[in-house]
Amino acid sequence: MQELIISPYWLAAIFLFVATAYSSVGLGGGSSYTALLAIFGASHRAIAPVSLTLNVAVTLMGSINFIRGGHARPRLIAIFVCTSMPMAYLGGSLDVDPSVFHWLLIAVLALVVARIYLWRRPALTMELTGWPRLIVASAVGAVLGFFSGIVGIGGGILLVPLIILLGLGDQKEAAAAGAIFVLLNSLAGLGAHAQRYMPDLVDLLPLVGAVLIGGFVGSYLSSSRLDHAVVQRVLGVILILAVILLVMRQF
Repeated sequence: MQELIISPYWLAAIFLFVATAYSSVGLGGGSSYTALLAIFGASHRAIAPVSLTLNVAVTLMGSINFIRGGHARPRLIAIFVCTSMPMAYLGGSLDVDPSVFHWLLIAVLALVVARIYLWRRPALTMELTGWPRLIVASAVGAVLGFFSGIVGIGGGILLVPLIILLGLGDQKEAAAAGAIFVLLNSLAGLGAHAQRYMPDLVDLLPLVGAVLIGGFVGSYLSSSRLDHAVVQRVLGVILILAVILLVMRQF
């Protein structure tokens, strides 16, 4: 990633903070990784594989902890990933034009910003059962998986509140499903990207090391009384800045 306008080690320090904050609220941090990579000049072909690699590193530990804690429900997770993983692979396989990629990234980041600042808690819940539940969950999984594969955002920040809104699980079950969803989709998308382009391992090592440390620290802090809403709103500033800069670069 020679095109970066910042040292990989300084970027790793920033990612350490981001991974700590996101993992403390049960998320991978893909939205902020993609935003920061875009801000610091990473090429469009590097953003998604790097972000997906970091997602895997952070959510692997979280997924293991959720499974050991008994919060992971296989049937709940399966109805999302059965469509999301193939679509994540498909999204990662597409050779997207740089301009199209950046506009898609702008749209996805703007959606995440709206989720953070405008939709903090579902105002209502719907108890879905039977075929409606399967159809809605499959459609949500397919859409999130597809865009995850293209731009490198795991989708957990969007999936977790949707699970609660649809009445499919409680907060811990939703967080567990979100972590495993991001892990599996990131692996699928990364597998597709790796066939076309992967950044040099030497460039990735400082970033992977930083998010692994951040993921460990964040998992420890998650048991404390952190205000999750405040953490997400602070991180939302990164996304807003990325959206503004990306829009300016398109004109």
